[in-house]
Amino acid sequence: MDDTHPLRERTCVIIKPDGVKLGATGEILHRFEKAGLKIVALKMVQPTPEHMDKHYQESPEWLEGLGEKTYATFDQFGWNVGEVMGTTDKTEIGKMVKKWLVEYFTEAPVVATVLEGMHAVTTVRKLVGNTIPIKAEPGTIRGDFSTDSNSAANMEKRAVRNVIHASGNIEEANFEIEHWFSPEEIHEYTRASESAMFRA
Repeated sequence: MDDTHPLRERTCVIIKPDGVKLGATGEILHRFEKAGLKIVALKMVQPTPEHMDKHYQESPEWLEGLGEKTYATFDQFGWNVGEVMGTTDKTEIGKMVKKWLVEYFTEAPVVATVLEGMHAVTTVRKLVGNTIPIKAEPGTIRGDFSTDSNSAANMEKRAVRNVIHASGNIEEANFEIEHWFSPEEIHEYTRASESAMFRA
């Protein structure tokens, strides 16, 4: 089958330290398989700060975007961003948030996986729910396993604990798969359900 076929699309999913420590790994993976996605790579990893530093494709725009999100949270609640963060520079705030993300990701092992299936990126994003757990719908992974909020995280100067990471688009997925897995760790096989789900 052509690698560009929607059924062959791949995405990278990382069950974060809180998801692992909650003992939710098995149920989370089961939800993906139940939705028709195929696990083609899977491993437990203790990430290093260096590895996570490369995972986040840092650019001035990306850092400023993190700062923008923090600003939006503070504006929503009428808080003074300078008082809490010690600066009003969006790029500097972005650097702080990135530091929190790296600390969060390296506090315990994570479970990394590559999922393959029909429009895998979109399907996974739908299953995991909103990045901010309190905004995630019940029935989604984040909605069921976390109640954290960006406002609490910003006030406590830490990352939002949202159980799972999922690639945001195909380009990001391709980068993350290559970053987390070697080619020999990714496997090819046919799920028994594929003929029932996708063929007449």
